[in-house]
Amino acid sequence: MKRYAAPRGTVDILPRESPLWRYVEEKFREICRLYGYDELRTPTFEETGLFARSIGEHTDIVSKEMYTFRDRADRSMTLRPEGTAPVVRAYLQHNLSAEKPVTKLYYITSIFRYERPQAGRYREHHQVGVEALGASDPAIDAEVISLAMQYLTALGIRNLELKVNSVGCPDCRPEYTEELKKAVEPYLTELCESCRTRYDANPLRMLDCKVPRCRELMVNVPNIVESLCPYCQPHLEEVKRYLDVLGIAYTLDPRLVRGFDYYTKTAFEIVSGELGAQNAVAGGGRYDGLVAEMGGPPTPAVGFGLGIERTLAIMEAQGIEIPVDTHPSVFVATVGDAPREVGIKLLADLRKSGVAAEADYTGKSLKAQMKAADRERVRLTIIIGEDELSRGQVKVRNMETKEETDVPLDQAVAGIKGMLEA
Repeated sequence: MKRYAAPRGTVDILPRESPLWRYVEEKFREICRLYGYDELRTPTFEETGLFARSIGEHTDIVSKEMYTFRDRADRSMTLRPEGTAPVVRAYLQHNLSAEKPVTKLYYITSIFRYERPQAGRYREHHQVGVEALGASDPAIDAEVISLAMQYLTALGIRNLELKVNSVGCPDCRPEYTEELKKAVEPYLTELCESCRTRYDANPLRMLDCKVPRCRELMVNVPNIVESLCPYCQPHLEEVKRYLDVLGIAYTLDPRLVRGFDYYTKTAFEIVSGELGAQNAVAGGGRYDGLVAEMGGPPTPAVGFGLGIERTLAIMEAQGIEIPVDTHPSVFVATVGDAPREVGIKLLADLRKSGVAAEADYTGKSLKAQMKAADRERVRLTIIIGEDELSRGQVKVRNMETKEETDVPLDQAVAGIKGMLEA
């Protein structure tokens, strides 16, 4: 009989791993609360046009990587390949700007892309992210960057590098794009196939190519920072100034671009040396034209996405221990039918009072139950046999000191809680 496995590029998050995921997710929620961001949850799939229109039809994601299907009404739907477009769709659909002129949102979600699985990036992977809509102030660009850095630092991650750039705007980028194409044209045949496609469809993406020969050829192309217009140049300088005010170290990287067409002005990445060639753990920037492109009023916006798998991989590489304990505090061991009934009732009462407790459900002997309690690494084991029951007591064994104490059955919950709190 066929045995099934998870599809290539997907993984199961096992019970021993789930506490780590909960920890990094709750830490993100905690940091977002400090910055005034509210959680938004969007559907797993959206109309395909939403992503084609926002990300750009000529991007690798739209042309090669989306999971697209037709539903029973013959509508084209796509599993979410990135987090920003659904947020903007929800922002407009529910008129969130009426509630808060500057709308600050965060998400924790799955992302689906059909690409070659790589370190920390799978065909279904997971992201946390924030989006701030309604403010053009460079200070909020710095705030978004600060939030990402504070989150990663709060997890204990070290040796991160922040790279910052500006990708210009519709006023200055076309002129730079033409300069870039002129500089690259003599070497066009030496570029990889993807870059030859990007040359016409999305020239800025040539700067981001990871193929060594392409990177060599891009070393001497014009610098986009030197081509910024009178609006984009001051914005970049102000973002840098606010990062200085916040004490956040950064590197200005004129080759840094983002993979989506909607980005304008600020672009940034946070990278780690622990991930090899695919070293970006977070990336984002400003997208002042996206809301209008999707049918809303002109609305400045900025945000980022941050990979959970890559974050966990860095934490593991740096030996960061996560302070989570999933072990029960108490194990209830019983011998005999009547003690068993009492034990099951005590187990439920302990749980109702907030004590994590466990018991045996396989009919083990008392000796085997004690071994099971050891494996569960509980602090206390409650022993109830016919003798204890006849005396109206339970025996409480401290699993570390091996000391045993008799506690009246009708005071067992309070007595056990007192021992755990001592």
